[in-house]
Amino acid sequence: MEFSTLPLFLIINFLLLTPFPLPHAVDTISFTTLGRSSYAFDIFALPTASPSQEVRLTFGDSVNFNGHFPPPQSTPFPTHLIYVTERNGSSQIFLNVFDYTTRGRGSSRSALELSTDSSRSEIRLIGEQETNGRISMKDRPSLAGADLIYISTHQDPGKPRSSWTAVYSTGLTTGLTRRLTPPGIADYSPAVSPSGALTAVASYGEKGWSGDVEELATDLYVFSTRDGSGRVKIVEHGGWPSWADESTLYFHRRCGDGWWSVFSASFDIVGGKIDAASVVTRRVTPPGLHAFTPAASAANKSFIAVATRRPGSEYRHIELYDVVLNKFFELTRPISPSAHHLNPFISPDSGWVGYHKCRGEANDGVGKGNDLVIENVRSQLPGLSLLRVDGSFPSYSPDGERVAYVQFPGVYVMNRDGSGIREVSKLYAFATSWDWKRKGVVYTSAGPDFSSESTKVDIVSINVDDEDLSHNYKTLTKGGANNAFPSPSPDGKWVVFRSGRSGHKNLYIMDALNGEEGGLYRLTEGPWSDTMCNWSPDGEWIVFASDRENPGGGSFEMFKIHPNGTGLQKVIQSGTGGRTNHPWFSPDGKQIVFTSDYAGVSAEPISNPHHYQPYGEIFVINADGSGLQRLTHNSFEDGTPTWSPKYIGPTTNAEWPYGGSKCQFEDCHWLNIFPNQASKRQCAAAK
Repeated sequence: MEFSTLPLFLIINFLLLTPFPLPHAVDTISFTTLGRSSYAFDIFALPTASPSQEVRLTFGDSVNFNGHFPPPQSTPFPTHLIYVTERNGSSQIFLNVFDYTTRGRGSSRSALELSTDSSRSEIRLIGEQETNGRISMKDRPSLAGADLIYISTHQDPGKPRSSWTAVYSTGLTTGLTRRLTPPGIADYSPAVSPSGALTAVASYGEKGWSGDVEELATDLYVFSTRDGSGRVKIVEHGGWPSWADESTLYFHRRCGDGWWSVFSASFDIVGGKIDAASVVTRRVTPPGLHAFTPAASAANKSFIAVATRRPGSEYRHIELYDVVLNKFFELTRPISPSAHHLNPFISPDSGWVGYHKCRGEANDGVGKGNDLVIENVRSQLPGLSLLRVDGSFPSYSPDGERVAYVQFPGVYVMNRDGSGIREVSKLYAFATSWDWKRKGVVYTSAGPDFSSESTKVDIVSINVDDEDLSHNYKTLTKGGANNAFPSPSPDGKWVVFRSGRSGHKNLYIMDALNGEEGGLYRLTEGPWSDTMCNWSPDGEWIVFASDRENPGGGSFEMFKIHPNGTGLQKVIQSGTGGRTNHPWFSPDGKQIVFTSDYAGVSAEPISNPHHYQPYGEIFVINADGSGLQRLTHNSFEDGTPTWSPKYIGPTTNAEWPYGGSKCQFEDCHWLNIFPNQASKRQCAAAK
């Protein structure tokens, strides 16, 4: 099917943009996404011949990333851009159309020059409706004729700690969707060959996710774009494929010398099939810098575009690498030196390189930030609204009118609609939980997070209505160390918390008003870590995360226990070696919300900003361990969920009153390690 069918699907998709009614909601879950409010990505482009001024192709609405220039039509205009956007609370794929003819300019002028005027149109291609109302992340979209090729995570493989990522094809004129990834397999970063006949992916194949959190242990596979047939593995150890022609592609991997580098793979096609035995790989970019996420062009095979991190630079930039001269040419650093530039892609005529970067004030004043303290996130479950809070460890007051949260350092309180933000403590703290009976009392853990059993951390209660920040809190723990994650009982008499006072992190219960001095007893005991506890609204249960089945192994399961120490039950385990953390009871006590790597990793971690664990989606489960349901689908780190006792509408969005965090976020920490500066141990770990 040719691009001549575009006008038809434009009409179809304009009709699809009509909103459909939201279900009546009665419950609200809030959570945190690490760094998400600071991204504010837009897609930009630079000409390859004279990269003196970048052009912005998307316009300040939400987070826009992972662009793709589709093949040209019979005439060079209008120009099209396909990309992923997270507007309206969930990921979708949009098409931008830039039409120079609306301004009466000659064909010698690029349509991209007009991207800031009314010649631009936006059309949604794939959203919730195309996946039967189920939200999903969309990864790295591309076009093969009139078929959109993309990643979705809406189908549960039915196995704990297995990625839900799979490649799908949706006909933009027919609406027909076909899964191209075999059942039980996870595919990432799809790339369509110049003819559209083949698709390459990074994939685990049959081996599955092993818990990689930096470089996924993927191999490269190629299959038919039409139906997924003829699937063959062509490269062991590689990710982010990009085609130069029908028998050559580029990819990245972390080498044995510690550097991320770009490689090429060439192969023969015999009898219409790829000859896997003929594959030849070659390292393209040299050691001495990190180079990754390559983009190739069939129109000009003499160069590729790559993202780089060079020693001495705090930012990743886009550069061209001449594969004939073996020489780098800078693109973005001279234009925008103090910003991260991610995931390049090249136009079909090789004249433009696109990428995404932050549009906020930290990046040369282009556009605005993504300054939401509360953001609605699309929920696929009837009766539930989801809110992203730009602060860690949110919790609601018993009447549901106020939210406490942490911004390191400091504890803050705001109204449930995001208004009235104020600091209530200057303590370096983590975790918050409100007293059920004493109005305005919030419990927290004062001290460093992610610390050992012997680190000094104390439980404090804060009177958030007392404006004297130096005297509005009371330290409740007097003994031991690493006392954290307090949760009060519904009758207001007790607080459960974890403590490392025995040399291991176990659960204890103390008097809510006077702390240890008013009474203390031990709830759990053993050479493991019990942590992140939460008391049920009826007072009958305490739910917590624990590594008791594999002490020290990094694996956490969810358990619940009666406050008298009886009735220990395991609620769920996120597969072997998995993590299930931060559980919180629903207001009726019938369900538990938590964060977990149960769904594996949804995208190659290096294609995103830094996340301490590049996993973490929000799930709910019945308190008896049945009825698991996934709530969020993205490639970021979602965590510290909480349940509001009062329904908050799904249209809630609240801006920071002072403009937010201005696009300051961290790049992947493992890109800060340069092998010529690292120890032998670090280099060995990078292999």
